[in-house]
Amino acid sequence: MTSPLQTMADAGVTALWNDSADPTELSTAMSWGAVGATCNPVIAVQCVKNDLPRWTTRMAEIAAERPTAGESEIGWQVVEEISLEAAALLHPIFVAHDGHNGRLSMQTDPRLARDARALADQAVRFSDLAENIIVKIPATQTGIDAIEQAVARGASINVTVSFSVPQAVAAAEAIERGLRAREAAGHDVSRMGNVVTIMVGRLDDWVKECVARDEIEIDPAHLEWSGVAAFKNAYRIFQERGFRSRLLSAAFRNTLHWSEFVGGDVVISPPFAWQQKIQATGADAAPRMDVPVDPAIVDALYAAVPDFRRAYDVDGMTPAEFDTFGATRKTLRQFLGADEELDQLVRDVLIPAP
Repeated sequence: MTSPLQTMADAGVTALWNDSADPTELSTAMSWGAVGATCNPVIAVQCVKNDLPRWTTRMAEIAAERPTAGESEIGWQVVEEISLEAAALLHPIFVAHDGHNGRLSMQTDPRLARDARALADQAVRFSDLAENIIVKIPATQTGIDAIEQAVARGASINVTVSFSVPQAVAAAEAIERGLRAREAAGHDVSRMGNVVTIMVGRLDDWVKECVARDEIEIDPAHLEWSGVAAFKNAYRIFQERGFRSRLLSAAFRNTLHWSEFVGGDVVISPPFAWQQKIQATGADAAPRMDVPVDPAIVDALYAAVPDFRRAYDVDGMTPAEFDTFGATRKTLRQFLGADEELDQLVRDVLIPAP
């Protein structure tokens, strides 16, 4: 059977990254052509659960090594160690691709989301852990400021908590400002590997939620295209404006979130389970990035769903409005919840239940 992921990877334009830092999943994805991976609070918790005896033992060791460390400090050291293992697996690709790929995305602590300086400081510290670490900062109003600061200080950034064209463009512009500041200070930026994520499936989720909440009449099949339409519109703008960041498609809900972006100079980052589904189908890996979404679908979404308009138009939201967008609030709360779950896992080690 044709391997669609490998066919895409062999074409050498569209990059496949694995939306997990689990070493078993990542190794298999790399055999299918994956050249990058990601970690975030939700993924880190799942990695711990996937190998619970190992990581609870390690938590106990860290607690003994750092007798004054709290739950969060121990938990985040585990996140760092999970991330560094994945980064080591990817490092040969990083060298072969001269920094363009072979990256492991490591996310800043969502509890720092209100403090741009703290986000930038943590991004710089994480980027110093390994040369192929790329650091995730949210596309909130504060995060846009932090992104510019961190890039100017030499950290490569993966913009996250991003669902819309205005967020993606604002983040790319912040990266450009950071790159220009770094160049002005005499630094080489050619090996920096900034990417701007659009969580296409989470935009789909939010549009569906709006439609149900507001009892909007629209063909349900159109709702599967919201994220694809926003991503393709953002890609067109990135190409026109010459941004030095690649777009990244994440938060898969259907195979359109892979097939519609093949052929673009973008990163596609499916969870491992979605890669298995794509491989099993033998799906066609023909380039479709430049094939527009049916205008009738875009027009229907645009006319019926105000939050789709906000996500699709480049000026649909101001940075001050990014934080109140429904998908942003839901995602930040999920990441904060994963932080709390990681704390609980550590607590169970430090203070076992009687």
